[in-house]
Amino acid sequence: MTVYDELVARGLIAQVTDEEEIKALINQGKAVFYIGFDPTADSLHVGHFMALCLMKRLQMAGNRPIALLGGGTAMIGDPSGRTDMRQMLTKEAIEHNIECFQKQMNRFIDFSDGKAMLVNNAEWLLDLNYVDVLREVGAHFSVNRMLAAECYKQRMERGLSFLEFNYMIMQSYDFYKLYQKYGCNMQFGGDDQWSNMLGGTELIRRKLGKDAYAMTINLLLNSEGKKMGKTQSGAVWLDPNKTSPFDFYQYWRNVNDADVLKCLKMLTFLPLEEIREMESWEGSQLNKAKEILAYELTALVHGKEEAARAQDGARALFSTGNAADMPEVILQEEDFEEGKIGILMLLVKARLAASNGEARRNVEQGGVSVDGEKVTDVRGTIEKEAIGADGIVLKRGKKKFVKVLFSE
Repeated sequence: MTVYDELVARGLIAQVTDEEEIKALINQGKAVFYIGFDPTADSLHVGHFMALCLMKRLQMAGNRPIALLGGGTAMIGDPSGRTDMRQMLTKEAIEHNIECFQKQMNRFIDFSDGKAMLVNNAEWLLDLNYVDVLREVGAHFSVNRMLAAECYKQRMERGLSFLEFNYMIMQSYDFYKLYQKYGCNMQFGGDDQWSNMLGGTELIRRKLGKDAYAMTINLLLNSEGKKMGKTQSGAVWLDPNKTSPFDFYQYWRNVNDADVLKCLKMLTFLPLEEIREMESWEGSQLNKAKEILAYELTALVHGKEEAARAQDGARALFSTGNAADMPEVILQEEDFEEGKIGILMLLVKARLAASNGEARRNVEQGGVSVDGEKVTDVRGTIEKEAIGADGIVLKRGKKKFVKVLFSE
């Protein structure tokens, strides 16, 4: 099976501009490709994880990845998939986020000896002259075609700022500059980036008379039908300080039954033959497949030792309701009022609910317990003394646990 055929078999490819040319480049290890990462937070998240896995897979086949950090585009904000305008970030915040991204990317991509490149588009975007951009780049874009793009359509009713309207031009210009400077001949991204990516291939053709190619990858969905990496209490981060290895493991251990094989194919490096053997698995065997998925992905992000600890902790929690590696929240004196903390506030503090309103619904629906005792009163409180030296176990639903501790 060729490299390209394996991408197809794993369900990774959504759209391509020229399949035969892309096949040839990828299979021969001649693709110099880029994926963009706008540093809008101080950690990569599970949505980025899929792109990093694809980059790693193609690098292993001899292709050369370029991780493009959006130090320039993050100043604008991508309207794709958004119903409102992104928060404007300062240069200082963007630079800090870039440093965090760089450290995390090193776990996935081999940047030694020119095998891959890490590039920041601030290098060319921040010094552009506005009139030059209008003349040299803007002249090649049709406003009518831009407004027909999916990334803009969903924003037209609520309002699309002129600031965001320029994002397509900036992303297209990125591809053009990467082609000129580094011989980048291919761009990958999610389905929502298709219009922006086509803009880049067209700009290269018009300005340089050369061909470049684009390919979008399928995005995984979680059981609620949202983009992967989203939970009720927020995003699933690759930074262990934001999402613990235990929680990361649990996220994948708890994927919907219908998504297990899809996730194994798209994200793990297990042979397809081994994954196909699981297609007939049911019941407890399906739970075994989820354990394999969770372990493999946690090992990729956090290392085998942390993956083994998370797996042991999850098994202990399932069998006894107690686990040494359970995520913790440490309460301070100021979290208590007259020696008590409300159950709603505690759920929010423990990041088991995103708001008091969500916490209230969890309690009302009978999904909250403390040390095995169901909590039914939304006005219920926990006394500081009840937490004790060993802490208490706060549970939401069947699979979310946090150990609550108190620090003097």
